[in-house]
Order: sequence, then C-alpha cells, then structure tokens
Amino acid sequence: MPQPRPGWTTTPLLLLCFVLVLPVLALAASWLGWNAQNADVLRQMMDTVLPEYARTSLVLCLAVAVSVGLVGMATACAVTLFDFPGRRTAEWALLLPLAMPAYVVAYAYTDFFQFSGPLQNWLRGNLGLQGRVFPEVRSLGGAVWVFTFALYPYVYLLARSALSERASHLMEAARLLGAPMLRRVREVALPLARPAVAAGIALALMETLADYGVASYFGIQTFTTGIYKAWLVMDNRVAAAQMATLLLATVSVLVSLERHAQQRLRFNTVSGQGRGSRDAQPQVLRGAGRWLAWAVCGVPVLAGFVLPVLFMLRPLASGWDELPWSAFWRWSFNSLWLAGLGAALATAAALWLAFVQRRQPGWLTNGAVQLVSLGYAVPGAVLVVGLLLPVGWVQAAAPGASLGYWVTATVLGLLWAYLVRFTAVALQSLQSGYARIPTSLDDSARMLGTSGGALLARVHWPLLRGATATAALLVFVDIMKELPATLVLRPFNSDTLAVVTYQLARDERLGEAALPALTLVLVGLLPVVLLSRTLRRRG
Repeated sequence: MPQPRPGWTTTPLLLLCFVLVLPVLALAASWLGWNAQNADVLRQMMDTVLPEYARTSLVLCLAVAVSVGLVGMATACAVTLFDFPGRRTAEWALLLPLAMPAYVVAYAYTDFFQFSGPLQNWLRGNLGLQGRVFPEVRSLGGAVWVFTFALYPYVYLLARSALSERASHLMEAARLLGAPMLRRVREVALPLARPAVAAGIALALMETLADYGVASYFGIQTFTTGIYKAWLVMDNRVAAAQMATLLLATVSVLVSLERHAQQRLRFNTVSGQGRGSRDAQPQVLRGAGRWLAWAVCGVPVLAGFVLPVLFMLRPLASGWDELPWSAFWRWSFNSLWLAGLGAALATAAALWLAFVQRRQPGWLTNGAVQLVSLGYAVPGAVLVVGLLLPVGWVQAAAPGASLGYWVTATVLGLLWAYLVRFTAVALQSLQSGYARIPTSLDDSARMLGTSGGALLARVHWPLLRGATATAALLVFVDIMKELPATLVLRPFNSDTLAVVTYQLARDERLGEAALPALTLVLVGLLPVVLLSRTLRRRG
C-alpha cells in the first residue's frame, strides 16, 4: 500500500516545534556570547546570592521529597491494601488537594496562623499568653508543609495504580506463607511501589522548583525568586539567563529520572499481571488499625483541602459586603477568555501533532513530539526569560522593530507561553486517545480513498472527541491557575484571578484575595472530578 507523502507535514511540523522549543534554545544560545562581563556576573553571583539560592532550593527539595513520599505512599497503601469503612470515599477525597494551587494554600495558612491571625489572637486573649504562640508560617518549614499537602497526590496516584495492579495477590501469598503484616508491607508492597513513588516525587519536585507564588510570599530565596529578582529588580538579563539555565538543567535531571521510573513502572506492571490480582481482597481492618487508616487518609485531606478552604471562607464571609464584585467579574472574564483561547490553541496544536505522529511515525516526527512534550517541565520563570531574551536581541539589532510590543503589550506573548508549557498536557491526553484507536481503521480508510485531513475529520475525530474534551479541560484549568508567566507577560489592565490573588495576598489584603482564590479552587475541582470518575471506572 502506498504511504502518504510527508512533504506537506514536515515543514509545518518543524516550524511548530521550533516555536515551542525556542525559549529553551534561547537560554542555550545566551551562553554562546560568553565574555569577561558574563564571567564577572557569574562570579559575583557565586560570591553573593547563588550559594543561598542553591542551599535553600536543595533543602526545600529534600524535605518535600521525603514528605510527599511518606504521605503519598502511606495513603496509597491504606486504600489499596486494606479495607475499612469510608475507604471508597477516601479514594477520591485524597485527590482533592489537586484542586488547590499551592499559593492559595500558603495564603490560607498565613491568614489563620500568623501573629495577627484569629487563632493566635484568641489564644492570647483567652489564655493570657504573650508574644508569638506558633512558629512563623512564612518560613522554609511552612513552605515544606504547604508543598507536602498540595503535591502528595502525585505520589498517591502513581503508587495506588502500581499497588492495585498486583500487590493484593502477592500480599495474600505472603500471608499464606506466614509473613506478618509489617513484613508484607516492607518486603512486598514497598518494593513494588518504589518506581511509582520515585516518579511521583520527581513530578512533585518539578512543581516545587517551578513555584513562584509560595516562595515569593514566604520570602524564601529559591532559584525561581532569584530569576525574577535578577530580571525585574536588578535589570540584569545575563544573571537571569544564567540562573534560568541552572534551574532548567536541574529540572531536566528530574525529567530523566521521572521517565526512567515510569519505564520501570510499566515493566513491573506488565510483568506482574496475572489472574490472581482480581481474586485477592484487601485485608479488613478492625479496632486500632481502623482508626489508624482513618488518620492516615484524613489528615492529608484536612491539611491540603478542607482547612485551607475553611480558612479562606472566614475572611470571605466577614467582608462579604465590601467585596469588589465589579472588578471580580472583570478578572473572571480575563481568566476565562485567556484560558479558553489558550486551551483551544494548545489542544489544536496537540491534535495535529498526535495525528502527524500517528500518520508518519518516523524519527523526525517522534523526535519533534518528544521535544514538545518536555514543555510542561519548563518552569514559568525559565519560560519568561527564554521568551524575552530573543525579543531583546531583536530589539537591540533593530531598534525600530515592533516585536517587543507584540510580545509584551498584547496577549500574543502570553499565548505563546501557554502553548510552550501546556501543549504537552493536551498531547498526552490525545496520545492516550489515539492508543485506543486500532491502526486497522486507518488502513481501511485509505483503501476506501480517505486520507490526509479527511482521515482525521471523518475517522479519527469521532473517536477522539472525549480525549479532546479532556485535553482542553486540563489545559483550561492549568491556564486558569498559572501565575509566573502570566504575572510578567500579561498586557496592561488584563489581570487574571491568579494574578489578582497573588497581588492582594502580597499586600496583606487576604480578605479580598479569598474570593478569587476560592474561585480558582472551584475551577480546579473539575479535573479532579473527571480523574476520580476515570479511576472508579477502571476499578
């Protein structure tokens, strides 16, 4: 059967790939012009701020890695290996912190537990205490707490999937051989879930390194806050580019570790499938074991979702009559139309990439798709520097060029950033959809004279509507919550809910910040509900 000619897709594919990876290429190109001035800037940073950025980021990542690993693995074991009243509810409730942006959790805890917050004021007034009652919330320890209970679902989801595949029947076999419970968990469940836990920890660390809202609000000197300070405060593009490159290199290592762990996870899953996994039942807990399971599953949900929502509802209710409703509707409109347009463009680009990869699975196509799929791992701060660097080079070479205006004064620059970062999210969903469509349908369609765009429109599209809608929803919610790139690249008078939440919280107007923050939480619940339904159907 004659194969379709690749000429009509190769050039657009390369152009799209170039546009989406240009920020990374710009960061790499910034080192080509290395000179004595750049070396002096790097030497000054190494003598002053760089060791502090590296130390803080390292301590934060190590603490978050241990914490999310423990919480995610404990919750996954509880709902997978054991049976207790409320287990089905805990399975989906443990996903709720995915709806909470980490910076919203940080604002909620700060408002309630800070020195002038309602809890410390009540304790001092009723118990006669003096001074500070609790440790400072805005600290490295506070950031670890926030990231732990905002990001543990990454580990929980992957570990739960790994354990549900084959842990139950192997645990049953170990029980029949006389192994006690602790030994079964230590020597059977933990080794099975180790690749999944490693992959989840890598994802959580990528989110931690990419964060700007929590680190900036808590005053923590991480690489991300250092990049913004170098670019916006010190007006030093060289220093910002160098720190962005170091951060991108760190994230690249995490991406490679995550992919390696995912490959091991797939191998373990495939090799461990057997008949007995469906017949084995979780062990029923009674007495103290039941209370322990409730605590293991209840504390993360309380700390990561229920308490932050309650803390934000308190100032919202007390200042209800003073809320800026007219401004809120304007912020909501800006968020909705930017997220809608960005989701439509990212989903369309991902659909075309997935179709080209399906139609012409060569090394060029696969390599281009692999590069694009790395976009989500690029932190927002790195993305901003990578986008603005080539704009600065063009303006320096041609002062009369209007590229700077189109990128920074219109929504084009912001949409470009959204495409670079979130096309990978839509691409993953569409690739999963294509995996469920047999290639024999393509062969049959070609034999009947249908190829090219008609193949996509008449054969693939009816079967991809669900995957496309899921991809668009995920990208829409991610754009609604996105802060670092939107904060810098948004046009004048185009504040979004995420940006306004950050600005109001930074100005200590947490009562006014509660309304846009809780709106973001409600929007974030949409993919959580979708994910919960998907997992329940698979179960």
